[in-house]
Amino acid sequence: MRHRLLIPAAVMTAVSGVCAPATFAAAPAGDQDTAFVRAAHQSNLAEIAAGQDAQKNAMTSCVKDVGAKLVTDHHKLDADLKALAGKINVTLPTAPTAEQQQKTKAVQEKAGTAGYDAAWLADQEAGHTKTLALIDQQIKSGSEVAVTSAAEKARPVVAMHLDMVRGGTCHTM
Repeated sequence: MRHRLLIPAAVMTAVSGVCAPATFAAAPAGDQDTAFVRAAHQSNLAEIAAGQDAQKNAMTSCVKDVGAKLVTDHHKLDADLKALAGKINVTLPTAPTAEQQQKTKAVQEKAGTAGYDAAWLADQEAGHTKTLALIDQQIKSGSEVAVTSAAEKARPVVAMHLDMVRGGTCHTM
């Protein structure tokens, strides 16, 4: 009789052992850290789309070049961010925010006109200013070391992009 009870107990132990690794997976980041990772990802998506649009629709070579730089840099930042999100169990959004999409659309409506470059530069200045504030908030208040480290790594890149579009004037670096 005792032998019959041990077999089901052994099976249950083996089955629960198969599921145990999920129990030991990394805990999700705190609210501040999770919000930062998601918002930074959406900013990267928005900047990549804006950079690609500038490469197609900008009137000046400077804006086209800055657009190309944004695409390259934000792809790299986002690849690192995606890897980090996987490690800390943060699910990423699949698109920029509705506000970011609306701003990109408003700039795109000026494609083929003299106003495109000015609108693009103004949108990029606003977006990078907002992203820089988000980064600074994470550096100041974040609790997850890996997330704050990613913010610190991204800060000089975003600051450089802001310098490239500041004041509605295009500056290549």
